[in-house]
Amino acid sequence: GQAMADTVHVIPSIEQLRQRAAVRRLEARFGRAAVVAALRAEAQSVRTRLADAPEPGVDREAVARRIESSLARHLPAALSPSLRPVINATGVIVHTNLGRAPLGRPAIDRLAAAAGGYSNLEYDLDRGERGSRAVHARALLRRLTGAEDAAIVNNNAAAVLLAVAALAAGREVLISRGELVEIGGGFRIPDVLRQSGALLREVGTTNRTRAADYAAAITERSALILRVHPSNFRIEGFTERPPLAALTALGRQFDLPVVEDLGSGNLLDRSAWGDGLRGWDEPDVGASVKAGVAVCCFSGDKLLGGPQAGILVGRRDHLRPIRRHPLMRALRVDKLAYAALEATLLEHATGRAEQSVPVVAMMRATVSALDARARRIAESLAHAAGLTLTVGAGESTIGGGTTPGLTIPSRVLRVRLDSCGADGLEALLRGAAPPVIARIERDEVVLDLRTVQPEEDDTLAAVLARIASGGVAG
Repeated sequence: GQAMADTVHVIPSIEQLRQRAAVRRLEARFGRAAVVAALRAEAQSVRTRLADAPEPGVDREAVARRIESSLARHLPAALSPSLRPVINATGVIVHTNLGRAPLGRPAIDRLAAAAGGYSNLEYDLDRGERGSRAVHARALLRRLTGAEDAAIVNNNAAAVLLAVAALAAGREVLISRGELVEIGGGFRIPDVLRQSGALLREVGTTNRTRAADYAAAITERSALILRVHPSNFRIEGFTERPPLAALTALGRQFDLPVVEDLGSGNLLDRSAWGDGLRGWDEPDVGASVKAGVAVCCFSGDKLLGGPQAGILVGRRDHLRPIRRHPLMRALRVDKLAYAALEATLLEHATGRAEQSVPVVAMMRATVSALDARARRIAESLAHAAGLTLTVGAGESTIGGGTTPGLTIPSRVLRVRLDSCGADGLEALLRGAAPPVIARIERDEVVLDLRTVQPEEDDTLAAVLARIASGGVAG
């Protein structure tokens, strides 16, 4: 009984603890309710521990410091956002798990301006009355792709779903067996078609489909031909796929629209690429529009380098029913996506994307520039005890379900830490602040500089220095 009484005596009251400077700072950051609840929990924990194992001579100040220290450790972890910035050193440019395309500064600035106030999202400034959000980004997309019209939804799967629902519900969609792909996360094209209310009509075989196969399958129930760019895999060997022009010619002959799911959203001029992208064969949106596709669907956050969005471009008479479909309201994007998308499209339209859109800048970065950055980082850490950095050749990929099999020559830092193996070092990097996501090759940690943004070099070096010194990486 006496031990319990002594224990209670050395634990300050919640109000006394709240008066301490460190606790007041935590309260300013996390709010009164969260701090009081945490103080009660910490005080109860100390009370239980002291009752189980009394500490003769422990005083009130020591207990208060103990509670304060525990609070400072646990509160930020409990109340910090779980979505955090990371440094992508994997060499995968459009990394779906790491948020796909990082936005460029013009998009971030436009996004911040739209987020911080009101905007003319659905207001016609010329007429002074309600307008349509569908007008935003339309003019830039028409200019960039040559299409008559455009619409925006929240991702590319939604774009395909909406196009098929609006143009083919209750009727047949013709698709090659070789294009019935799963596009990631267990999301399969046949499932999309089922949800749209359309009926799937498979034509051809997995590896060979000809225009004649489509023609033979056309009946009065046919509504459209769907062509899916198989962007996340490649069938090698004995293969055949009709040219897009042959499909659109067939569509004209039978009065059937061709809807193309291009996925990656390439608006880039391939003549501008150097040796690094010699194997580049990613189809571009403008070429599809020119070939006569009725509707072309693609992502905003892959090769375009903008925010997550599903973009539909094509003929006016096919975009109209898409925009008027009831699903459009469920799948539409908000003002922030429009702001970031318009700013990104503007960079492409003015020819600045090579410098200002990170995905494009990363794809275009020269090996010599990456080599110079890698050597600067290695030299800055030359005296870090127990840490060995070697600059070497590497291979980056574009990723995000684009250009399967294509790699781009890069420069990497191979990192060794005397105190632990590759798996341990990779875990330390992942636990750093900010986390650094690396890859392991032949039992070595590899940091690919192509996907590390130049302004992150100093932060990356600081993380490596803290790990080498044995300090907490954050």
